[in-house]
Amino acid sequence: MKSSDVAAIILCVGFLAVGLCGCGEKIRPSVLQGVDTKHGPQQESWHSTVTISDSGKVQAKIIAGYIRKFDNPQETMMDSGVVVYFYNELGKQTTTMTALNGKVNEQTYDIDAFGNVLVVSDDSTRLRSERLFWDNKRRLIHTPDYVSIVSPKEKVQGQGFESDQRLRNYRIFKVTAQVRAE
Repeated sequence: MKSSDVAAIILCVGFLAVGLCGCGEKIRPSVLQGVDTKHGPQQESWHSTVTISDSGKVQAKIIAGYIRKFDNPQETMMDSGVVVYFYNELGKQTTTMTALNGKVNEQTYDIDAFGNVLVVSDDSTRLRSERLFWDNKRRLIHTPDYVSIVSPKEKVQGQGFESDQRLRNYRIFKVTAQVRAE
């Protein structure tokens, strides 16, 4: 036999073996006993970016160390450091929010940030709170919690807060201040 005939026979036997292996009974993957697949996350990712957009326009980009997406309730949980970049109607980044943890409602795309929340606008206004909410539809940030705002013009603090996402027009509901008497 020629070496080319031997090679052809080996090649045919190889194809036949691969073909027969594919004809066997399909094995169903096993599920670990004791793992709750109904209430656990459907997806997990590490060091990932999530983009929220409407009609092709980016509204926010979220970067988190650990992200878990759940189907019931429809929400995405984020921790290990969360950074959110907010964009205006022209696609320009206007505000950055950082927090230890966060949650995105998958139906409304509203964001709930909690744990050492800091918001910095493009004019250097800084907002600090322990919890902050972003209303996606109205592009509004708000909280019933204590806030502290330091801008190039003023320093104010209080309980309860509402503002546009650029921190240009804000309201503090129970304002407190420190006054220095001379």
